[in-house]
Amino acid sequence: MKILLIGEYSNVHWSLAEGLRSLGHSVCVMSNGDFWKNYKRDISLVRKNGKIGGITYLLRAYTLLPKLCGYDIVQIINPMFLELKAERIFPFYNWLKKHNKKLFMGAFGMDAFWVKYATTKPYNFRYSDFNIGEQEIVNDYTTSQIADWSNTAKARLNYKIADECNGIIAGMYEYYVSYQQHYRNKLTYIPFPVSCSFKKRPDYYTNERKIRFFIGIQRSRSIYKGTDIMLHALEKLQKSYPNDCEILKAENVPFEQYTQMVEDCDILLDQIYGYSPGMNALLALSKGKIVIGGAEEECYIILNEEDLRPMINVYPSEDDVYKKLEMLVLNKESIVKLQRESIEFVKKHHNPEKVAQQYIDFWNSK
Repeated sequence: MKILLIGEYSNVHWSLAEGLRSLGHSVCVMSNGDFWKNYKRDISLVRKNGKIGGITYLLRAYTLLPKLCGYDIVQIINPMFLELKAERIFPFYNWLKKHNKKLFMGAFGMDAFWVKYATTKPYNFRYSDFNIGEQEIVNDYTTSQIADWSNTAKARLNYKIADECNGIIAGMYEYYVSYQQHYRNKLTYIPFPVSCSFKKRPDYYTNERKIRFFIGIQRSRSIYKGTDIMLHALEKLQKSYPNDCEILKAENVPFEQYTQMVEDCDILLDQIYGYSPGMNALLALSKGKIVIGGAEEECYIILNEEDLRPMINVYPSEDDVYKKLEMLVLNKESIVKLQRESIEFVKKHHNPEKVAQQYIDFWNSK
């Protein structure tokens, strides 16, 4: 098949493209590289700052339209699949729908359905970006996301695409349940694709050195991701066990540098408010690292996984994060076992060729 993937979140589309190509399909990825992360793509569409940058981007997008037709499958990463206001995306969506055989939408991140489901009271999630228990989380980020995706052009675009597209693919449990009530017949869950190919053999932890804890920080999204809570707990742990802990921090680094830092750690701290591991967590698991973050039982149930539990789930509180971190320091013998399970878990559920075949099967069924 001839396949076009538009947009990028944490290397999802490029990883999927690699799996699809290995199965013999022709794939083109068009994206901005997910901003500063600068992931690989076949067609680069990057918006520069300023009014001139916006005009240049819009003109470039229009000149690309003749190349964005004649595909068997088009998949967009999100309703906001271009760096434009929603009002300007409508004609691009209409073009893609008209000039290609099938169009699918990814439910991989923030959108109107996720915001609505997560903010509905009583809360559907025990915790999320918007709540902890029955306590609402209010900060600049959550307030802006609610405003952006409620009764706006972005929301209308999301609803239109969801109604008209051939199918919706969710990459995490929480996004799947957000669409389930309204689009059960055109919705599926497919795990994110992550390769387990190693540049070197996994560096399993030994008692001969300190445990290396790694945390990636996006300065503009620290509160939203919960890295502020996790970092405080980690720094407290280092003060309590200075001879056992080493902290590696990355702030807004390109993907290649980030990957190398993951290689050098034993344990990665990731999204605290999630029920499921995202791409960064899965990347770490694929390299034989332990992940501390979102790993509720629901994420294993949706995978039909009954045995492997490589991730350490945390409740979004500094005390719980600290206790889970301390548990590893005091039980170092468990680290290697969890590291080996990490690789087994990714190989079993996230192999790019296996995931790509799941996409092919779903696309063909619609």
